[in-house]
Amino acid sequence: MFIVLDDTGYGHLGCYGSPIKTPNIDSLAKNGLLYNNMHTTALCSPTRSCILTGRNHHSNHVGCLTNGSTGFPGFDGYMPFENGTMAEILKENGYNTYCIGKWHLAPEETMSAAGPYDRWPLGRGFERYYGFLGGDTHQYYPELVRDNTQTEPEKTPEEGYHLTPDLVDQAKSMIADSKQIAPNKPFFMYFAPGAMHSPHHVPKEWADKYKGKFDKGWDAYRKEVFEKQKKLGIIPKNTKLSRHDPDVQDWNKLSKKEKKVFARMMEVFAGFLTHTDHYIGELMDFLKKIGEYDNTLIMLISDNGSSAEGGPTGSVNECRFFNNLPDTVDEIYEKLDEIGGPECFNHFPWGWTHAGNTPFRRWKRETYRGGISDPFIIHWPKGFKSKGKVRTQYTHAIDMVPTVLEAAGIDPPGSIKGITQSPVEGVSLVSTFDNEKDSGKHVTQYFEMLGHRSIYHDGWRAVCPWPGTSFTESGRKFGTPIDDKTLTELDIKGWELYNLKEDFAETKDLAQKEKDRLIAMIGMWYIEAGKYNVLPVDGRGTQRIAEERPQIAGPRSRYILYSGTQAIPANAAPKILNRPYSITAEVEIPKGGADGVLLSMGGNDGGITFYVQDGYLCYAMNYVTMDYFYVKSDKKIPDGHHFLSMEFKPTGKADPMKGKGTPGDVKLMVDGKVIGKGKFPVTTPIRLGQGAQMQVGKDAGSSVIPDYKPPFSFSGKINRVIVDVSGEEVAYYESAMKIFLMKQ
Repeated sequence: MFIVLDDTGYGHLGCYGSPIKTPNIDSLAKNGLLYNNMHTTALCSPTRSCILTGRNHHSNHVGCLTNGSTGFPGFDGYMPFENGTMAEILKENGYNTYCIGKWHLAPEETMSAAGPYDRWPLGRGFERYYGFLGGDTHQYYPELVRDNTQTEPEKTPEEGYHLTPDLVDQAKSMIADSKQIAPNKPFFMYFAPGAMHSPHHVPKEWADKYKGKFDKGWDAYRKEVFEKQKKLGIIPKNTKLSRHDPDVQDWNKLSKKEKKVFARMMEVFAGFLTHTDHYIGELMDFLKKIGEYDNTLIMLISDNGSSAEGGPTGSVNECRFFNNLPDTVDEIYEKLDEIGGPECFNHFPWGWTHAGNTPFRRWKRETYRGGISDPFIIHWPKGFKSKGKVRTQYTHAIDMVPTVLEAAGIDPPGSIKGITQSPVEGVSLVSTFDNEKDSGKHVTQYFEMLGHRSIYHDGWRAVCPWPGTSFTESGRKFGTPIDDKTLTELDIKGWELYNLKEDFAETKDLAQKEKDRLIAMIGMWYIEAGKYNVLPVDGRGTQRIAEERPQIAGPRSRYILYSGTQAIPANAAPKILNRPYSITAEVEIPKGGADGVLLSMGGNDGGITFYVQDGYLCYAMNYVTMDYFYVKSDKKIPDGHHFLSMEFKPTGKADPMKGKGTPGDVKLMVDGKVIGKGKFPVTTPIRLGQGAQMQVGKDAGSSVIPDYKPPFSFSGKINRVIVDVSGEEVAYYESAMKIFLMKQ
């Protein structure tokens, strides 16, 4: 069983010195092995590809997020079939294979009902799947998939629904389904709950357990955890705590309001982690109950360091980060009681990120140790005798697969389904299980993430930070591109050098004293980069998400959509942002009228909705919860067969870097006749909402606007919906519909 936590830093778990209570995870460490030198890639999709294949992330073509892919071999997001997964290998060796929770390993353009499904979990060796395909999801209103089909939670948040316990229940059921019939058949489970990624969602009573626990701030947290780590033997006694990060505010200089807001956000995060630990405990109890706990090889890891995506103030809506819109402390303060609940998509400020990665510097997305050094625990009572020990050998996520194969007595296959397999690039850790003095086999490891580079070799690390040692010191923002001139300058004077044998937390740069060693390691980085498809070095961040990617269907200006179909993910949906567009629904309205959603996209963190309410035709945009814009018809819609339309025409230019999409005029029409007008002063520029999906006839999940309760399904009949992005004006709809259909 692989248990993959998200965005959990080196200093977050109780067994790694944190004050956050994680008794069940701590128990795995107490009765197993805790590794203090595990490394990941600094980002989720890339690390998960390593965990499942035993190959480096660029070898897996997952050099970045799958939704940040580019056309270069190491970055296209299509994990090659010659890099077989743990599930594919074990399935051929008689195992049941189950995947639960976050996937984020399918190219974004394949994640619609049109497929192809070959890089979904069932296409990569898993027999059963229940979870979400993207990078994160609403914990109360998740975008769920069972096997290859979308599904909805069986309960609502008001009825007590939360994703983590749902995933645990599904995990137990899958194992039980097989064990009650074939009790001796082994299984492999990949359990990835999505916690602790944003949104930090947890019932209020869990967060309230930590009231006042973080009032002293992030600097005090770092010192407390650092001393505990030394006491527990997690870090060497001579370790020095890395510096206070220049991007992080001095807690003592914050206002009372800021301290209150930031402390509460950490209380929610801590409650979320303890809540997650509790349900991991339920899963472990189930293994004990069926007699499989001691003989199940369990590996628990985080996919990268703690995340700084909340920015300096944190956020109540992380979608703003992707639209270049900052939150304000005043706004967060107004929603303080809602943080952690279904109305927010919250993330804490990066002061807590820095603290969560104690004793290291920086965070997720960067290849300093704060981004790549992560918790790792192995528990297997019947497999080794050692208990409660710390292992110091250098390890990387690519080492998990070869470790399992050696432990299970399985050789890496030469081929899978007729496809010749590439060499596994990781090394087995089995030799470290009962031998703490084992020197370890992992001698060299490169790193690259969003232009941030580093390399480890035999106890030394060279690091070339990008956009710099900090945003404050470099004067550059996250996602700043790297041109050829800049890359040359970085290679001349941008690298740092650390001796990890004497400087565990990388606090003393030896670049000037050890120039020859540094030059050799820079050269070594380029050798590794050539070997594993790492080039070109691309420093862009959110700009990658906006790039056009190959689609299953060619470009078109009109889309015909139908009710009763699965939701369409953003990458496959009509692109309506920053351009003229129209939506037309051909409907049958019964006597007495009909209400409900005709078409929606997004959720309570941002989106658009075209709907009928109290008989009036309406169109609304949730501008990432910063504002809501509405247009409503002047009169009610009569009974009968009608074409209900909205039309958006831009009246100005977009400024995405400042979080502003194009302003525009909106018209509402029935059978081509205007019955309502309005103006949108600004629109969403880049991304309507996290995991935004287009839905016909409903607004399932969290509703785009608070004016109705989800799913607010349309009570009449929808024959079809036409989304037009050609820029042509809507007119005479009986004829227009015939034209639309002929052009498909």
